[in-house]
Amino acid sequence: MGTADRKAKEKEQLKSLILDSARKLFVEKGVEQTTIRSIAKSIDYSVGTVYVYFRDKNAILNELHTQGFAQLGGLFKVLAHVENPMERLIAMGRLYIKFAMENPDMYELMFTLKAPMEVLDQAKNEEWNEGISAFTVLKTTVEQCIAANHFKGHEPEPLTFMIWSLVHGMCSLHISDRTNGVHLNHANHIVDAGYEEFLKILKKL
Repeated sequence: MGTADRKAKEKEQLKSLILDSARKLFVEKGVEQTTIRSIAKSIDYSVGTVYVYFRDKNAILNELHTQGFAQLGGLFKVLAHVENPMERLIAMGRLYIKFAMENPDMYELMFTLKAPMEVLDQAKNEEWNEGISAFTVLKTTVEQCIAANHFKGHEPEPLTFMIWSLVHGMCSLHISDRTNGVHLNHANHIVDAGYEEFLKILKKL
C-alpha cells in the first residue's frame, strides 16, 4: 500500500470513528446536549480535527442518518429477486427487525430521535428522501400483494403504514427496554415471537 492509499485509509478510519462516537452520544445524551467538543473529547482528538471532516453537528447527524438508511436499503435490495410479493413482505419484516436489533443506536437515530427531521424542517426545499424511498419499497410490495389477491378490501397506503408502525413499535419497545420492564417471560425473543403472531393475522387478510 502506497503512502497516498494509507493516508486515505487513515482518513476514512478517523471519519468512521467520529461518526461512531457521535451516534452513541446522540442517543445517550440527546442531540442538543452533544457538542462537537464532546465528540472530539470522546475520541481523544482536537475539536479542529472534527471540523476538518464535518462543518457542524448537523452535518454529522445527516451523514449518520443517510448511512443508516443506506445500510437498511442494502438489506432490502437482497430481496429484489423474490418474485412472490407476500414472501418478500414477510422477509422484509424479518430483515427490518434484524437491523434494529443489531444496530439499536442507529435505529433510534433513524426512527426515534426528532433531530434529523428538525434539521430537514429548517432546510429549504429539502425532503426526507431516505424515508420516502424506504416507505415506497414497502408500499410497492404491499400493492403487489393486493394485486396477487391478498389483503382484499384494504387500501395500500394506510395498510403499509400500519405494517411499518407495528413492526417499528415492537423494535422500539425492545430497544428502549420496555419489554424487560413489564417482566415478559421471554423478553429477549419477544420481538421475533410477536412478529410471527402478527404474520398469522396478516396471512388471513
